[in-house]
Amino acid sequence: KPYYEAHHGLTYTAETIEAAAYLSDKYINDRLLPDKAIDVIDETGAYLRLKGKGKRKIVSPKDIEKIVAKIAKVPVTSVTSTDKANLSSLPKRMFNVIFGQNDAIETLTTSIKRSRAGLAAPDRPIGSFLFMGPTGVGKTEVAKQLAHHMGIEFLRFDMSEYMEKHAVSRLIGAPPGYVGFDQGGILTDSIRKHPHCVLLLDEIEKAHMDLYNILLQVMDYATLTDNTGKSADFRNVIIIMTSNAGAREMSVNSIGFGSQSANIDSKGMKAVEKTFSPEFRNRLDGIVQFNHLSPKIMELIVDKNMSELKTMLKAKKIKLSYSAKVRSFLAKEGYDPKFGARPLARIIQTRIKDKLTDEILFGKLEKGGKISIGLRNNALNFIFKS
Repeated sequence: KPYYEAHHGLTYTAETIEAAAYLSDKYINDRLLPDKAIDVIDETGAYLRLKGKGKRKIVSPKDIEKIVAKIAKVPVTSVTSTDKANLSSLPKRMFNVIFGQNDAIETLTTSIKRSRAGLAAPDRPIGSFLFMGPTGVGKTEVAKQLAHHMGIEFLRFDMSEYMEKHAVSRLIGAPPGYVGFDQGGILTDSIRKHPHCVLLLDEIEKAHMDLYNILLQVMDYATLTDNTGKSADFRNVIIIMTSNAGAREMSVNSIGFGSQSANIDSKGMKAVEKTFSPEFRNRLDGIVQFNHLSPKIMELIVDKNMSELKTMLKAKKIKLSYSAKVRSFLAKEGYDPKFGARPLARIIQTRIKDKLTDEILFGKLEKGGKISIGLRNNALNFIFKS
């Protein structure tokens, strides 16, 4: 302590030393005590000396917290006013980009706020969720947007790549005597590199059963050891698994006088119970059922897709405008309860983007301009101004 105080020209209190030992032990996994605590003390002193310009002479536990957060790439323990504003507005920002899936957004954001408030289980991931429902309704998009709005890494693993028993070993590394033993696991290496992230396991029902056994301990103890003996820490990871299990059953209309929505939900849950074992379901923080998209929701998705197109055209100095009739027309043409929002994206591509391509490359929009889209005789009408 006195050597670092003399070197940096700062004073370390007893609380600061204690915070360095406690936080480094909790969050920095690739080094051992007391070395990692000493490194944190040194790094904090250097940071304050360079940034503080000598104004402050006493190192506080909050300074230690910031440095540990940077080294471990995890959020700081105490919530700042900026973090509070971001957390409180997170549900609203998610509602602006994901439509018709309020239950999923509320479940996710509640688990994140619970974790940041310090009320979550300390030895479990922030949350482990199973998203189930029909195709094209936004299961993957929710995970992407969550990572984007939280400003953290988005890791996606397609489970169709892990349908065989031997393929699952790639996630944690090959065992001794097999090719690739000297390399780490794909999953464990990714989590060590980005310990605070959204981990998406897409279409989990396609994976081999061995993967479920690996996930059991991850959801319970938030740790996974690879073939080299190194542990990956999942305590700051949001695990999201998507599944189309039950989508076919949910699409079949029920006979009788019962509530249609209640029957759909019960059919979906029965399919999930068949696909996933009780011990797997028991470790999940929530099973979130995604709803079919309605015609009104489709109009909001039209606006979102057209907004993305406007951003693409803006880079080419092109302004795009379209009428309310065009909005309703695209929503109607792109609406299919079985396929979700994906047909709409195809319609925008074939009926709008393909029409603009030649004009941008060789025609009136070569040097920028304006596009106005209207509706005439139940077909899209384009007006170009260079």
